[in-house]
Amino acid sequence: MSAYERIADLSVTIESVARRRYTANTTSGFERMTTEFRLSGDGLIGRGEDVAYDVADHDALAAVDPIDLEGEWTVQELSTALDDRDLFHGEEPSRPAARNYRRWALESAALDLALKQSGESLGERLGIEPEPVRFAVSTRLGDPPSADRVEALLGLDPDLEFKLDPTPDWPDVLFVTLRETDAVRVLDLKGWYEGTEVDVEADPELYRDVLAAFPSAVVEDAAFTPETTPLLEPQADRLAFDYPVDGVESLRSLPVEPGWCNIKPSRFGSLKSLFETLAYCEREAITCYGGGQFELACGRSQIQTLAALFYPDAPNDVAPGVFNDPDAAPPYPKSPLTPDGDADGFAF
Repeated sequence: MSAYERIADLSVTIESVARRRYTANTTSGFERMTTEFRLSGDGLIGRGEDVAYDVADHDALAAVDPIDLEGEWTVQELSTALDDRDLFHGEEPSRPAARNYRRWALESAALDLALKQSGESLGERLGIEPEPVRFAVSTRLGDPPSADRVEALLGLDPDLEFKLDPTPDWPDVLFVTLRETDAVRVLDLKGWYEGTEVDVEADPELYRDVLAAFPSAVVEDAAFTPETTPLLEPQADRLAFDYPVDGVESLRSLPVEPGWCNIKPSRFGSLKSLFETLAYCEREAITCYGGGQFELACGRSQIQTLAALFYPDAPNDVAPGVFNDPDAAPPYPKSPLTPDGDADGFAF
């Protein structure tokens, strides 16, 4: 029985739907806003987080009544019903991906509530024992870019690992300094993003420097152009993809057979798509690691839960939220994170 089949027939009783908005500043220099859906039933609450990046989507959501999901369902029945529900109340979201983000918030909340009503954790339902989760800290390096933040965090914890976003303005000395730390595990080139503030041009010189300076690191979301393809194809076994991956078909359509996949559950929209993709990666020997989207509420615990069950030893971008908080002060949590043995539902 597949992982999805193990949760699909879980019963869930929903008596009401509520929402709560979260807002926080980040170390990346922007204000993050998310909305948590709260499904109530039998005196319990299931939570799921809408991680849409545009404030307008959250403002529009706050202006309308919550979607009516009251009733008795199975997880699969509720997912099928969402196929025909307008989760944006007649409005277009700011970006197409926001449809999956909201769908994920509702499906993950339903799963959380269903598990709590059955008195189980996700691991217990799947028959998987959660393991301590290794994490990598994702951080920006400032303007102009420097190794200061990496070195400061390593001064507090020399065992920390990092996921960084190289850009064409990285000076040569920065590559040298970062390589000498031996702490960089993932480099996100962000070559697949379009129309966002984090787009990075597919610069062959940058790609050449990254591949040479970090020969054992995972390289994420490199863009394939006539200039970069000859550099990337021989490195396929350490290439990872994130932004374009929202299901099995998206993985099959990539320009190479990747060695790695960044699993951000909110990108998949449905539980079925998420678990089918995890199964596909296992069959195709694609190594997974967890990814985050600056979750402010239950979503952070959920990405840590998936990591604990499916890829605990990977360089997971699921670090505790304090690493994204500009006002946080040490001591910071250390890797690996230990799951709570008493947690129930879809929680770490």
